[in-house]
Amino acid sequence: MVKLNKIYTRTGDGGTTGLVDGSRIAKSAPLMAAVGDVDEANSAIGLAAAALAPASDEAAMLSRIQNELFDLGADLATPPDGERGFGPHDMALRIVPGQIARLEEEIDGMNAALESLRSFILPGGTEAAARLHLARAVTRRAERAAVAAGAERDLNPLALAYLNRLSDHLFVLTRHINAAAGGDILWKPGATR
Repeated sequence: MVKLNKIYTRTGDGGTTGLVDGSRIAKSAPLMAAVGDVDEANSAIGLAAAALAPASDEAAMLSRIQNELFDLGADLATPPDGERGFGPHDMALRIVPGQIARLEEEIDGMNAALESLRSFILPGGTEAAARLHLARAVTRRAERAAVAAGAERDLNPLALAYLNRLSDHLFVLTRHINAAAGGDILWKPGATR
């Protein structure tokens, strides 16, 4: 369990930050951009969750996802173990296949009740859906940042897969929420010409 008695440490004043193994990297490193974007996605999901009924299935999904995004941030900030690679163990919190499988099951469950897409969807609809569209866009940015970081250092491939699946999940969740409120807002190509 994490215990924080002191919020500031002054160790980052010189522009570096610590990874889980104790090594330090520049705060401007691509890896830290990815970790920061994951944090921002988590915050955007929290904002979307605040627009939902607290006891709803949708809020429960988002709560699980928020916890998993902390796992994912820890995964990104933990270099591979010399013996175990990216396998989970006592000293490394890793994204595991079951987390991705659960996202896929939830996507399939929500998508089964939705009409097939006839057009691209404009980000909007209910307040919760609009916030989720923003969270989806931030998640896509986090995925791009993680891919860029992965070009410089080894990252858990399951962390990248999780981000990809999460953006799909958030997209389908917006459709699911909007379906209960009249449906998606569809793009009308050239409508304002």
